[in-house]
Order: sequence, then structure tokens, then C-alpha cells
Amino acid sequence: MLEHRRKFMSTQRFTLEFKAEAVRQVFERGCSVAETAEHLGVSTHSLYKWVKAVTPDKTEKQASKLLEAKSKILRLRAQMRRLEEERDILKKAARYFAREPE
Repeated sequence: MLEHRRKFMSTQRFTLEFKAEAVRQVFERGCSVAETAEHLGVSTHSLYKWVKAVTPDKTEKQASKLLEAKSKILRLRAQMRRLEEERDILKKAARYFAREPE
């Protein structure tokens, strides 16, 4: 009987909505995978696969961090150019006013 049930569970298909809700329970509610799987009547193996499918892997995390760092560098370079322009304007103004007699 148990063997028949295992075969049935392994061929059972779940909707994307069901899988998304199961993963949401693990992430948002802080339930463990084992608790959630037991509560929903799915195998822990399946639920681990669903969670892994939506969790960014190491290379995705690294790519995200790299993109974030590059955008920060671009932002800082733009800010630096603006500050250098302001500095140059102030230098010219200081020279101009230093020459002017009062």
C-alpha cells in the first residue's frame, strides 16, 4: 500500500500557483521545508526543488552584486565630474574677484 502511495505521489502534478504558494510559505512565513511539505502533503524533495528553482544561485548573486557595484561607480563618477566642474567655477570666480579692486 505504501509503495502504491509513493508511486502516486511521484506522478502527481501540481499547478504553478500551488508551487508558488508552497514556496511563499517557506520564505514569508518562515516555515521549514519539512513542516510545509507535511502540511501540504507533498514530498520534501519536491518542495526543496521548488524553493531552489526560485532562489538565485551563487553566480546570479555575484552578477547582481557586480551590476550594483558598476552602477554605483557610474553614479559616483558623475558626481565627481559635477563637483570638479563646481570647483573649477569657484576657482575662476576667486581669481576674478581677487583681481578686481574694490
